[in-house]
Amino acid sequence: MTLRLILVVALHVTGFGSNPGRLGMKLFVPRRLPAKPALVVILHGCGQTPESLDIASGFSKLAAQRGFLLLYPQQREANNAQRCFNWFRPSAVARDGGEVMSIRQMIDHACRRHRVDRSRVYVAGLSAGGALTAALLAIYPNLFSGVAIFAGMPYGAARDAISAMRAMKSGIARSPADWGNFVRAVSPVQKTWPHVSIWQGTRDRVVHPGNAEASASQWLDVIGMQAAMGRLVKKPWGTLVRWDRKSQRQVSFYSLQGFGHGLPVRSSKRKTGRASDPYVLDAGISGPNELMRLWGLERPASVH
Repeated sequence: MTLRLILVVALHVTGFGSNPGRLGMKLFVPRRLPAKPALVVILHGCGQTPESLDIASGFSKLAAQRGFLLLYPQQREANNAQRCFNWFRPSAVARDGGEVMSIRQMIDHACRRHRVDRSRVYVAGLSAGGALTAALLAIYPNLFSGVAIFAGMPYGAARDAISAMRAMKSGIARSPADWGNFVRAVSPVQKTWPHVSIWQGTRDRVVHPGNAEASASQWLDVIGMQAAMGRLVKKPWGTLVRWDRKSQRQVSFYSLQGFGHGLPVRSSKRKTGRASDPYVLDAGISGPNELMRLWGLERPASVH
């Protein structure tokens, strides 16, 4: 089965809730699933569609191989002409409102309908989708067991389109405590947080790399860790800094040397579908495959 054929059987789901953010919902359900499957949520970037991102990245192929459900929220041009998630609009990222509530409703619907293991719900987003992923983590931390932000923005970086463009281009200088305060304002009593991985290319010309550093400082401050506590490992593709506590991953920062703006996939002779999405780029590491490892989805599940 090719990736294109896999996408043909993705379900366009309606009636999943009140949908205050007016988003679309696309759900890929593999033909074979374990009794209590995991759910992976992928948020596309500006100018992308679930189809273009999936064909180029291969997430649905991984879902079919490993037996998990795959949910793609979809932005509509009626909401944003560039099909960007509106992470910078307060109304879009308000608790129990806007786009974040629409996505929560999608997750709840998929969990009920397909008996998802709620301890195995994961979310990843690219660019504007990465920024909205940060908002979902800040507002609904108990919903997820793992989170990945690719070329995204820290939560609270902007409140309108103008400040969003300024932050994306140049970054914003704030202390870790200031960044952390944005999260504490919406989740003041939260004590435990899922592992978050932050991914950034050093040659990203769309989202300034300083935003990834701000994201790392934000989540480190929220969980009460210092940047100096991280362990840096040099890799062929760049550097990985990990902050662990009691042998448990808390924050991981993947800095890809010479990489631009996009989702990294491992270079290979086969590049099926990548030409259809300019924001899925060859790299020395595969983001989708690394997420499978981080989230414990690397081995095929027992399915029926």
